[in-house]
Amino acid sequence: MGLTVVTSDGRIIRTGGRARKSSAGYDLTRVFIGAEGTLGVITEIQLRLYGVPEAISAAVCQFPDLASAVNAVIVAMQSGIPMARIELLDDVQMEASIRYSKLEGFAIKPTLFFEFHGSEAGVREQSAAMESISDEFGGSAFQWATRPEERTRLWKARHDAYYAALALKPGMTAFATDACVPISRLADCILETKADVEKSGLVAPILGHVGDGNFHLVVLFDPAESGARDRAEALAQAVSMRAIAMGGTCTGEHGIGWHKLDLLAQEHGEAVDLMRAIKRALDPHNIMNPGKTVPL
Repeated sequence: MGLTVVTSDGRIIRTGGRARKSSAGYDLTRVFIGAEGTLGVITEIQLRLYGVPEAISAAVCQFPDLASAVNAVIVAMQSGIPMARIELLDDVQMEASIRYSKLEGFAIKPTLFFEFHGSEAGVREQSAAMESISDEFGGSAFQWATRPEERTRLWKARHDAYYAALALKPGMTAFATDACVPISRLADCILETKADVEKSGLVAPILGHVGDGNFHLVVLFDPAESGARDRAEALAQAVSMRAIAMGGTCTGEHGIGWHKLDLLAQEHGEAVDLMRAIKRALDPHNIMNPGKTVPL
């Protein structure tokens, strides 16, 4: 809701406030949040807290192929089912997570992790609607986790996905990249990305918060192999370019940093000059994260 920020000239400013909304001037809160540390140092954040729901239920459903899993997500989102969390793990990531996180009782198949929040009746209604959609796309029977320790085990496996992917090929190096597309293009983007991975000869599990249209790729490669890093970078570049062409973005969460500077221009065009103008105005000596996100 608000921030305390130290600017490049040493001023301390506060943005936002406790009001639920405001039209007073520029929305500096969002400007600083989206700047990746290139406009100022955020020292405090003001958050709105939400109460713990009356009922929380998690479920896992497995699908015969990646297209079925993604299309189930698309129909669910277009139907307006209010899911708290919906995560996709492709077959490669699922194999990694089964091994690394000891997820017993699951097959090496594309898998969706769900979580439903609300009243007891609301959670029952949401989960029944999602089960019905999953059935249409050949999903397995839901495996439920209602006790806190069961839910924690499932979500810890998802949170450990990067380390699980690394464990698939000991000794290899990896980097993660992400993209985000309109939900209607999610299946196209993920399936074309999967085809790119297979063509590259690399191991690159796909996972992500697909309810937002956002997915991640963990690209593994052997740094000692000639050309391996280049192939990995080319794969990541192709994912970003495809997402932009589909009306999405080259990064939904990870940020631009250094590696996606050229993609920022591809995505935003002339707007990048405006971003540079803001950077010059707020950080004229270029001391805040220099060279990253919007280089001068």
